Amino acid sequence: MKNSKNASENPSSQSLKKLKTFITGLDEILEGGLPANRTTIVNGMVGSGKSIFGLEFIYRGALNNEPGIFVGFEESAQHIRENALSLGMDYKILENQNKLCIVEGQLPTDIFLRGEFSLKGLLAIVTGKSKEMGAKRIVIDALDVVLRLFDNLKDVRNEMHLLNNWLNDSGLTIVMTLRPSKTMVSPFQDFFDSLSDCIIHLDNRIINQIATRRIQVVKYRGSGFGSNEYPYVITSEGIQVAPISTIGLNHKPLGEYISSGNADLDLMLGGGFRRASCNLIAGLPGVGKTILAATYATSSCKRGEKVLYVGFEESEPALIDNVKSTGILLDQFTKNNTLSFLIRFPEEMGAEEHFILLKNKINKFNPQHLIIDAISSTLRMGGKQASYEYLMRVLNLSKTLGITTLFLNQLMGETGFKEISGSNISSMIDTVLYLNYIESSGETNRLAHILKSRGSKHSNQKREYRITDNSFQFKDIYVGENQVLTGSARRIQEAKDAAALKLMEFQIEEKELDLQRLKLTMEQYFVDQKLRAELRGNVAKKKAVRVEIKKSSKNNLKGK
Repeated sequence: MKNSKNASENPSSQSLKKLKTFITGLDEILEGGLPANRTTIVNGMVGSGKSIFGLEFIYRGALNNEPGIFVGFEESAQHIRENALSLGMDYKILENQNKLCIVEGQLPTDIFLRGEFSLKGLLAIVTGKSKEMGAKRIVIDALDVVLRLFDNLKDVRNEMHLLNNWLNDSGLTIVMTLRPSKTMVSPFQDFFDSLSDCIIHLDNRIINQIATRRIQVVKYRGSGFGSNEYPYVITSEGIQVAPISTIGLNHKPLGEYISSGNADLDLMLGGGFRRASCNLIAGLPGVGKTILAATYATSSCKRGEKVLYVGFEESEPALIDNVKSTGILLDQFTKNNTLSFLIRFPEEMGAEEHFILLKNKINKFNPQHLIIDAISSTLRMGGKQASYEYLMRVLNLSKTLGITTLFLNQLMGETGFKEISGSNISSMIDTVLYLNYIESSGETNRLAHILKSRGSKHSNQKREYRITDNSFQFKDIYVGENQVLTGSARRIQEAKDAAALKLMEFQIEEKELDLQRLKLTMEQYFVDQKLRAELRGNVAKKKAVRVEIKKSSKNNLKGK
């Protein structure tokens, strides 16, 4: 976060008139721009980009109808034009439109020996040119180069006071670039630091053999500003600053479920990945992280959503060819512009330059999904701290823009669950899918386990999976005694279970036959009992008939 209040909260900042630099990201740190009609000092060692700062300040101002003058003491006007053109800034066009002017301050060194030099003549030329073109801005580049040529300190002070008076009366917004002394503060540098209203320090340093640049606003009279160090890079389009700490936690909330591209994995995740979430697939080499990422990219592209794939380990053709064996054809999506690759070696540049390169790509391509393969490679951008800063900036940018991210992390050796991300970013990760090997019965199999899925009712069970010519195939859970069985152990147990099932089915069949026999016996018994009852009934009837016949016979005999 910033160390100072916003301009809207600072009355002095509101009353101070400012002039935009139009340098990407810088005006945000300056809370609007440089102090108008005042002096800003830009200092830094060789190679930090002081002159480029001045070139861009004048050029972008001229493009926005604020004419400017560039006074250079180190190079000729032609060299200045060529330097600007290499950064995409065509000075000649604006010079022809009288919106920009280059004044050469280069002088032969023997003029100082003869005592003939004074800034008065140069300043008179600049004043006349300023009035002619209606200038608003001026850059005085490397004035210290001239002042260091004076042998007499008194002459230096006189020239500085002359310059100070001119600066106060000019009505221009002034940027002066200075190179600080390596051993001690020079008298003219201390003088300029005192008279300036704003001081910007550019620093070019080496961290773990990787060049990195930082910009810091050291002083700003009457205004709030971001006082931290901020990364910046010099690109083919000029200076770009990444004002990360000026951005708040304006993250978009997690959205609806979107498919991972695999129906079984979606079920394990409770519906899929959440839109605008950050998801991590971690595992040892060869577990299929890239294949799952390619599956996710395919699913997203088929919905007509753009995917940006950042690769640090394989070239684009190699990656596309490697996943073809699993039935994934990514080249069709590069052709219809739903899939774009950004491939770079981590050691190619510093972490801040990698980030700004990615940020520019996101701005141009406007993806809904971002895949980074693999975040473990970012350690080679300058160490663990550089990796952490890069990933946190990417996460913050993605969540602010509502981009769904998928990070791949290649683990090495045994890894616990405490820091599965490997870069201390676990708290920012919404979903973690851990892919691992399991060795048993003389073979190696693969298991998938969802360690975390924020806002989702996800599976907590380990699932065996295979990589086939049709991407990933998850197998149903098969639990043995106190463990999930995989591979041949699973097949052996399945065979045992199948044999036991057949034995049980045979035993059940025998029982059913016994029951059927018992039923038939019982049925026969009841039939026999019925027949016996009927027989007894018939016998009784016969007896009754005989008794009736006897009675009838007796009665007949008595009657006779």
